[in-house]
Order: sequence, then C-alpha cells, then structure tokens
Amino acid sequence: MTRSVLITGAAGYLGGLLAADLAADPGDLETIIGTDIREPAETIDGVTFVRADVRDPALVDILREHDVGVVVHLAAIVSPGKKPDRDLEYSIDVGGTRNVLEASLAAGVSKVIVSSSGAAYGYHPDNPDWIDEGDDLCGNPEFAYSDHKRLVEEMLAEWRDEHPQLKQLIFRPGTILGTGTRNQITDLFDRRVVMGIRGSETPFVFIWDRDVVACLRRGVETDATGIYNLAGDGAMPLRAIAAAMGKRYVDLPAGLVQGALGVMKRLGATQYGPEQVNFLRYRPVLSNRRLKEEFGYTPEKTSVEVFALFLEGRRAET
Repeated sequence: MTRSVLITGAAGYLGGLLAADLAADPGDLETIIGTDIREPAETIDGVTFVRADVRDPALVDILREHDVGVVVHLAAIVSPGKKPDRDLEYSIDVGGTRNVLEASLAAGVSKVIVSSSGAAYGYHPDNPDWIDEGDDLCGNPEFAYSDHKRLVEEMLAEWRDEHPQLKQLIFRPGTILGTGTRNQITDLFDRRVVMGIRGSETPFVFIWDRDVVACLRRGVETDATGIYNLAGDGAMPLRAIAAAMGKRYVDLPAGLVQGALGVMKRLGATQYGPEQVNFLRYRPVLSNRRLKEEFGYTPEKTSVEVFALFLEGRRAET
C-alpha cells in the first residue's frame, strides 16, 4: 500500500467523500493530499489541501514534495452550467488529464486511478443490452462530457502501451447517487412531471456513492489495475423512477421533443438542445460482472436500492 495519496477534484462531491473516508480510517496512509481550484466546503482533519489546477505544470512539484505514490484523478467538468464553454471543458477534462499523467510519470508515481464514465460508451441505438468493458467506446461528439471521456480513455490506452511503469486503474461509473446528490441528472427526477421519450424505457443504472468510494479506496490500498464498470445490480426504467416518486410520467415523441428543444435553445430558454433526446433514448446499461468477478467487489446496493436511498434523502429535505 502507498504511504501517500493525492486526490484531484478534492473539493467536489466524490473527491470530498473519498478524502473524508480515507482520513477517517487511513490505515497505513501517512499523507492524504487534496487538490482543487477552489477551497473545499469543509476542512477535513487529516487531509492537507493544496489549491492547484490540474492543468498547471507545477503539479509535478506537489507530487514530488509529498512523495505521492498513488494519484486518484477525479477532477472533471460534470455540470458545465447554463453557458457551457467547450474549449474550457476540453482543457480541463482532456488537457488536465494529460498533465496529471505527465506529472505523475515525472514524479515517479506508481499508479493513477481515474474516474471515467459509462458515458464514454456513448448514447447510440446499437448499444448492447448490457455493456461490457470490452465493448467499443464511441462517445458522442455532441455531448462534451461523453466525448471528452472517450478521448481521455484513448489517451490512457496509449499511455498503457508507452509507459507501462505508470499503472492504471480506471472506473466507468453509471449514474452516481447518494442521499443528497444534486446534478443535471437528478434535475430530471426533481421536476413535477417526469418526461420520457416514447418507445424507450430509458433505463438508468445507479451506483451508490459509498460503493464508488469503497472501490476507489480498494484501488488505493491494493495493487489492483484494469478497467471496470461501476454499477449496482439491475436497471431502473424512467417510468419506474416516476412511479417510485409518486409523479406523473409523460412520454413524448422524439421528434416533438427535438423540435421543442431546438426552438427553446435558440431563444435562450434552455441550455439543452435536440441532442438531449439521445441521452434519454439510448442510455448505456452497464454490466458489473467484471467488477464482481475480477476486481472482487460486489456493490452493496442494487440500482433500485440506491434510488430508494436517494428518494429517502429528498423526502427528508421537505
């Protein structure tokens, strides 16, 4: 096990959870470094926070100063906001990852753990019913997050060939949920009416945020490498999600939704465009077989159980 770990994106949702978990039970860890471009909401005892941009070449100096053995790279643009900047997102998602790899190699880091995404597979009509880690990463050029995750994984594949001394552990999570999760996907569930696309079940595969943290922790504490989907057992169609929330479910023709989103985006009424229809219509459904059989981890909660926990948290807020 490494004596020193550095977490990028430590002020974010997942980074904060991981930092707190490691600090609560550090085991053989002597140093836990958290980096981000913004200060974390709360100070965590046992975690040294260093303000740093993943794109900054000076990252190598931080790694060397703290003799970091493992880097957990979580920094990425997940929710770009109402005015997305594709160039900025690319510089952080792709350029930032390249800088993390280069700095890690130069500083003698032994392993990088990277949070990719099931979005790297893309939202396509010919997706397998259950997507395995060996299936193609197609991404979607129209979705910055999906496209950038694909590009990052292509970069990681090149680095595995060219720099095998820098070991890699890559996770491709489905939709991460916890009791207080709020993001673009949960916005779909929080509306008064849950809207779907006619002819599509829109299945969501959920993974409990604590299961994600447990897998990241196992990556830090062991010499595990490889690529693994992170998903709870089973999938939950959007209609079932609406029913669980006691909300009305409305499915509309794809063409109608595409046209409406096109007009609304031109008018500045929404940040979403017609491409969002494919996000709902062709969701990648992740198999967790390899996670169980090869990585040796069985998620504690199924997709249905994760959503029930999320819903419990929402109801507790009211």
